[in-house]
Amino acid sequence: MAKIKKNSHKILYRKYSSNLKYVMMIFTVFIITLFLPKQPRFRYEFEKNTVWKNKDLISPFSFAILKTNPQVSNDKKNALKNILPVYQFDKAISDNALEEFSNDFDIKWKSTQLDEKNRVLYKAESANLLKNIYQKGIIGLNIKHQAGAKHYDFSLMENNVSKTRNTQDVFTTESALIFFKANFKATNQVMTDLVSNLVIDHLVPNIVFDERLTQVIQDNTVNNISTTKGMVQKGELIVSKNDVIDEEIYQKLESYKTTYDAQTKTIGSRVLVYVGQVVLVSFILTILMSFLFLFRKDIFADNRQLSLILIVTTGMLLALTWAIKMEIPSLYYIPFCVVPIIIRILFDTRLALYLHMLVILIAGFFVANSFEFVFYQVTAGMVAIFSIKNFVKRERFLVSALFILLAYFVSFVGIALLREGSFREIEWINFLPFVFSVLLSLLAYPLIYLFERIFGITSDVALIELTNTNNKLLRELAFKAPGTFQHSLQVANLAEAAIFKIGGNSVLVRAGALYHDVGKVDNPQYFIENQNTAVSPHDKLPYEQSAQIIIQHVHKGIEILRKNQIPEAIIDFIRTHHGNTRVDYFYQSFLKNTPEKFVDENIFRYPGPIPFSKEQGVLMLADSVEAASRSLKNPDAQNINDIVERIINYKLEQNQLDDCDLTLKDIETIKLIFKTMLMSIYHVRIDYQQVLLIFFCRITCFTIFADLKTRSVGQILKVNGEVPERPKGTVC
Repeated sequence: MAKIKKNSHKILYRKYSSNLKYVMMIFTVFIITLFLPKQPRFRYEFEKNTVWKNKDLISPFSFAILKTNPQVSNDKKNALKNILPVYQFDKAISDNALEEFSNDFDIKWKSTQLDEKNRVLYKAESANLLKNIYQKGIIGLNIKHQAGAKHYDFSLMENNVSKTRNTQDVFTTESALIFFKANFKATNQVMTDLVSNLVIDHLVPNIVFDERLTQVIQDNTVNNISTTKGMVQKGELIVSKNDVIDEEIYQKLESYKTTYDAQTKTIGSRVLVYVGQVVLVSFILTILMSFLFLFRKDIFADNRQLSLILIVTTGMLLALTWAIKMEIPSLYYIPFCVVPIIIRILFDTRLALYLHMLVILIAGFFVANSFEFVFYQVTAGMVAIFSIKNFVKRERFLVSALFILLAYFVSFVGIALLREGSFREIEWINFLPFVFSVLLSLLAYPLIYLFERIFGITSDVALIELTNTNNKLLRELAFKAPGTFQHSLQVANLAEAAIFKIGGNSVLVRAGALYHDVGKVDNPQYFIENQNTAVSPHDKLPYEQSAQIIIQHVHKGIEILRKNQIPEAIIDFIRTHHGNTRVDYFYQSFLKNTPEKFVDENIFRYPGPIPFSKEQGVLMLADSVEAASRSLKNPDAQNINDIVERIINYKLEQNQLDDCDLTLKDIETIKLIFKTMLMSIYHVRIDYQQVLLIFFCRITCFTIFADLKTRSVGQILKVNGEVPERPKGTVC
């Protein structure tokens, strides 16, 4: 009972695993629709300079016509040009300057030891002039306000009253000093210079630029600029059917759409919108599940792979929802091409294209200009899938990114020309989101690795890494069982060539071939390819025990690969490369030498299962043929032909290929490839003399046949009155 409780979760999973996929589907629908925008969607799609194909559009409500962004920007620029910089008249600066001048004047006068009776007169006269200067005002000129001119208008604030002034109407420090020197009269030059130098130190601008107040006025002015230009009244015609959407009509439609979206946020029923979203998303996911059930039953039956597909779909749609709610400048920043790249590498081309189409269809309901959006993303997704058809090197990601960027660029230019009709009107800055999206699509590479580790899916990238002969397991195999390692290399070459010709995953079959005999590292001396002496360790063992040692390499190989976390797709090659065949040598030896004993055939039989994929079937044939070819004492063309035919026919007779989808045509192709490669391996030479005799015979026969219409056979063969003898060994 304790054991049942311990494994109860596994029992429940096996019992209800077929229903779990439907739970995942419902949960996915709930998550996607929970976060999607909940307002009704505008029903019309339109583009500038295209024909309005819908019926006449009558405004159901009154709305203001919005200005275009360039128009609003131009109005703001014009408004800012009319705003004068604001300067404050600071009386405190004037008072402090006059007081300091008075104190410094007395100190300076005493230090020069001048006549005291003139001090009061000159002090009063200079102070009065300086006071008049400050009353008129001294301004500190600002370079950015001059705009290339020396003088400019400004708004002067004094006692909260604003007056428009020009810099010519007030003093600068330079003009104030000139004014003072021109109006101050003294009896001698020494006195004039003394007072003038003292005034220079006390000329401080008291008309000061108020940057904060100027900015406030500018902001208020910009915010008060009208973003509309006229009204469309309720019942008024917006656009007629077959009208060309020019700039004016386009702006009315944009204004109508904006007003519609704003109203539906408060008027439309969020519950009904949510119901519509549930219906659409459920319908799309039902189509996806139907596709998997009909065409990819292996994925449909595997909840891990199915959950990965749903997670990728949900993640991309949640990213779209986040972008809509954050109101990012363009939804094209989102790397939608990540989906087809990930699915293509982890699964196949057809599923990648199909899933990408479904994601884009759902996204199209929640973006502006749906047709344009769908066109961009579908074409880019197709290019992404095609560009990584043969993913064998990491730089393929960069090549794929360049192709995706090129696809976006072609679509962008085509749509821009269709809309604007001029290269000069294209706003190239709008292409920047596509560049950013392509850069983000490179995130697919780490995501693929993450999904492989979490969901146990093997991609071509992982398989390529496994086929590296510097891998720890393969190096151990080469060191402990060099004969087995060489056998594995030859099997990999045979199987890869065959599967490449008939169609299949050549990287997968190569990886499977390199690891299929890794279980022999424990007892390599019990396998003939690793034996260096004429004495075999099996000579001292019973036939049953020898058979079990041979069979054990399958179990040991599975154990080693699982310990090293090698994917199950590779382990399946170990389980199936012998199928459920017998170890015939020891079985026949047992029958021959101990006929009186009862034989349990299962002792001499591999556990299986038989191959259940095309790649596994090809590996089984390559393994048996390569091993058998090593026993040939005279590996000529005839012997190689015979052994290949015999081995493959034997596998067919033993029903070892019943579960893999190899056709008779495939098997004939495999035979031909195996024969050709084995003859190349064993350097079988062609008998050129026999080939020349056959060629001569065929030429002679063709000539006879061609001339039968005009001459007899004797006439044809007769040369100089004689009939030549036929070379021995030739046949016509």
